[in-house]
Amino acid sequence: MRLSYFHRLFSLFALLSCLALPALANLTFDEAAKLLPNKVGDARAVGAPSRPRAGMFELVKPEDIGAVSTAIRTYALSNGDTLQIQLIKLQSDSAAYAFVMNEKREMEGEAREQVSKLDLGGLAAFASRGQVYLAKGVDVAIISGAGKQATGDNAALLGFARSFAETLDAGSGEIPVLVKHLPDWETAQAEAAYAVSSGQLQKIAGNRPVLDAVSFEGGTEAVSAIYKQAGHLVIVEYATPQMAFDADSAINARIAALRGEGKIVPSAYRRVGNYAVFVFDAPDEGAAAGLIDKVTYEKDVRWLGENPYAIERANRAWLNMSTSVIVNTVKATGLAIVICLTIGGVFGGWIFMRRRAQAALTEKFSDAGGMLRLNIDEMSAQNNAARLIGQGDKV
Repeated sequence: MRLSYFHRLFSLFALLSCLALPALANLTFDEAAKLLPNKVGDARAVGAPSRPRAGMFELVKPEDIGAVSTAIRTYALSNGDTLQIQLIKLQSDSAAYAFVMNEKREMEGEAREQVSKLDLGGLAAFASRGQVYLAKGVDVAIISGAGKQATGDNAALLGFARSFAETLDAGSGEIPVLVKHLPDWETAQAEAAYAVSSGQLQKIAGNRPVLDAVSFEGGTEAVSAIYKQAGHLVIVEYATPQMAFDADSAINARIAALRGEGKIVPSAYRRVGNYAVFVFDAPDEGAAAGLIDKVTYEKDVRWLGENPYAIERANRAWLNMSTSVIVNTVKATGLAIVICLTIGGVFGGWIFMRRRAQAALTEKFSDAGGMLRLNIDEMSAQNNAARLIGQGDKV
């Protein structure tokens, strides 16, 4: 009986311990640890890579950001200061971009003057409060400074971050295409937020009940941007037309249910290709509809089997290539002729003027009894008297 009591007590303790494990336990360690080298620039590692502290993901679930592996390592600079890298490997380039851009957006909301955008050769990077956030490929690095590096704008911290960024794989090297499909995306990009999970979407969109109908299975991604004159735009991209069709039905049903319950619904909603486009907080329906009209979907047709138009496309490509070769050949030939004529004219003119100058300095005479003597090269013959045969000389 006593043994059974302690057995139950131990089982309860084990269960509570399992429930209390941080979300960090679901992440691997080796994949991220391999990306933390022994030396970064002039800085050397202090000890081996280790697992990050449990509180690292206390405010966000790893699955919400697509994290798969994480590790941490400390480095010592030549001046004695130390820096620390927290590396997170995510599922995709888009997930890494979303993580860093969303962190930047939150920090800008707290203290805009302390956030500075950086160019470290990755998808996104910024510095704030003695830390550098970097997204490159599928990897996110959070580089923390100590001592003099705590200001976030120290040259040593930024130089270290730049050196470490060079060791990471660039992946596609491009920001998510969905960002480029925002209206006026060059301007909106700086304030845009990205999502690869339901939790992220609700966070960047402001906890909208209608977005509960959006599923992120199958590689769904979303982008959000605020347009001051038109409203808060959210674009959700689905991988296939079928997924977009099913999602459209679910979203319309959710909007109808919310409207029937007297709850807030989007200012406007429309399916555009594989996009589900929402507008919230618009000043009126016209502004919301006008904002959706600016969203365009670029079709990408892929054949599951053999492309029936492969021969036709190959012929068209060959004709285009042949035309291009002919045109470029004509251009190159014309350019070569012009260059040759120009160079020949310059040198020919220089030789002509030089000989005219020499002829002007020589004495001209006639040996044809006062008649004109043809001197083609305009040079009079010069006789050396010393070389003439004198009287009585033998030949």
